[in-house]
Amino acid sequence: MDSLDPSEPLSVERRYHERCRAALGAMIESADRQVVIGENASASGADAEVLGYELRSQAKGLKELPRAPLFFGRLDFGAAGGEHAGQSYHVGRLRISEDAAAPPLVVDWRAPVSRAFYQASGKDPQGVDTRRRFGWAPGSVGESGDLSGFEDELLGTGVQLSGSRILAGEIERPRVGPMRDIAATIQPEQDDLVREDAGVSLCVQGAPGTGKTAVGLHRAAYLLYTFPQRVQRSGLLVLGPNRAFLSYISAVLPALGEAGVRQSTVEELVGLGEARGRDTADAERLKHDVRMAEVLRRGLYARVSADGVREALAVPDGSYRWRVPVEVLVSVVEDVLAEEPPYEVGRERVRSRVVRYVRELAERRAGAVPAAWVRRVERARCVSAFVDAVWPRVRAEEVLHGLLGDAGELERAAGGGLLSEEERRALVWGRPARSWRSVRWSAADLVLLDEIAGLIERPEGFGHIVVDEAQDLSPMQARVIARRAAFGSLTVLGDLAQGTTPWAAREWGGLLRHLGKPEAVVVPLTVGFRVPGAVLELAERVRERIDVVVPGARSLRADGTVRVERVDDLAAGVVGAVRRALGREGSVGVIAAESEVGVVREALDGAGVRAGGVEDLGERVTVLGAGVAKGLEYDHVVVVEPAGIVEAEVRGLERLYVVLTRAVSRLDVIHRRELPF
Repeated sequence: MDSLDPSEPLSVERRYHERCRAALGAMIESADRQVVIGENASASGADAEVLGYELRSQAKGLKELPRAPLFFGRLDFGAAGGEHAGQSYHVGRLRISEDAAAPPLVVDWRAPVSRAFYQASGKDPQGVDTRRRFGWAPGSVGESGDLSGFEDELLGTGVQLSGSRILAGEIERPRVGPMRDIAATIQPEQDDLVREDAGVSLCVQGAPGTGKTAVGLHRAAYLLYTFPQRVQRSGLLVLGPNRAFLSYISAVLPALGEAGVRQSTVEELVGLGEARGRDTADAERLKHDVRMAEVLRRGLYARVSADGVREALAVPDGSYRWRVPVEVLVSVVEDVLAEEPPYEVGRERVRSRVVRYVRELAERRAGAVPAAWVRRVERARCVSAFVDAVWPRVRAEEVLHGLLGDAGELERAAGGGLLSEEERRALVWGRPARSWRSVRWSAADLVLLDEIAGLIERPEGFGHIVVDEAQDLSPMQARVIARRAAFGSLTVLGDLAQGTTPWAAREWGGLLRHLGKPEAVVVPLTVGFRVPGAVLELAERVRERIDVVVPGARSLRADGTVRVERVDDLAAGVVGAVRRALGREGSVGVIAAESEVGVVREALDGAGVRAGGVEDLGERVTVLGAGVAKGLEYDHVVVVEPAGIVEAEVRGLERLYVVLTRAVSRLDVIHRRELPF
């Protein structure tokens, strides 16, 4: 907190940044000292472990902060600023102070006072006289000399800049390497979503370039900052469609001071190892169908039965035997089964009710029994044998192996019209493995195994889950997430027009029900900041042919260029487009149908153009298949043969729409065949 005259020269702001840099260095040193002090402090073992973990995490997070400018804005409050009247605040990615008890030199962008930086306007200044935005040299790692200028908006006078050069420059800055945070450029409608309460589940229907992924990540950072006990205790998870996407976004949360957040795909979340088998298209589609949830439930609980109970249970108590009649045993099993508990819970309920019956007999005879007596009866061999007989222990793999390997067992579980005979034939293995241990499970099988495992015992949950590219989730994949968000909230991000899987959602209501959050509010983001108007105009011609109803998108950017070129030699056309792109600043993404990636790479190699894959974030030119382009962005995109991209998969038009909207500045479409739009 510092009072600064807005008329002071740039050198004063640079000196202030030096002061902030020194204070941050002192904070890091202090955090290291606190780790040492904490380790030497006398406390109970559990308390010392928790304290040590928190201190080490804090020190590690500070030391691993990426080198970057320490502030990007400043707020000067006037007389109408209430408790902040007459104060000035520099706004940055984390709080910086010279002493824990001293006013901050920089306030965290998530702090309540910082909200005015994103929300104040000439019509509603929120007590702010002046909002200042700082400009930094491209690629700055936070050297004070890189502070290149600033712009002031005199909100207290009702005068507001018609357009910020610094803001526009930050949004349009070339994309090289991993995704960057947008703390400096958050727009009011994005800020409303970021700062929503931790208990609220949101679904963001975001057109390309509207910043939905950034909103989700910044909401995660905001929740960790604002509700540290609630969210950190129960955990926060970010789910993405693939590893390439997660690598691309991996630097955002650490840049905002939030390291250690788990980032995963649905397949990795299941945690059952690598998928090594393959399904036919029909089998894969069926395994992702929500009807499989009921098939699996039936298949699991079909193993529970009291039909074989023919004799009373004799429970030993020293030389005496307590008798539990057949009708009591059958009733216990049927009553518990009717309650539909998790499978393992059901087993223990059967055990406890049998023991309770025996205890009541014993207490009527001799009065209250001690806890040790109850535990001895619970562990009695005959009681355990009875439970195992009527409610046997089972593994998820055993259940699925039985269903997919035995047509009769699958028919019993899927009968009554749940699955047709043709559908059951598509699911059953032609040559079943003798044991579940030797099965090569497919990716769809792993999702089914997680469903069964969730029926057996509820998995550990998270306080909040951010789900990106959610439109591509199948109902069964959505249920994987729902089980882990049963007592938490979700931020669901996606665009129905970009749904590319065979089971992609065409409306949000059904998917939100499968995610366990039917009450989630669907909020559209339609204003694009990333995709130029010219690029979006071309992409909209494709979107209009897609069978989903979503709001149209518009871009705030009037820049950008589109070049559509028909060539006789596709390889030569691609090489020429890439060379033109390399003559300008920024990253280059060359996107083709999966089957053509090798051909494109050979053409570039032969022309001496160095190109990497999606995992090579440091390379300027990236060659990638259309299937992994979702969520990525490049300054210049070269799209190779759109007709081939459309023909490569069932949702080909949706895939092409995704590909066309990866361009941040320029788009080249190189084709030999007729365009599909």
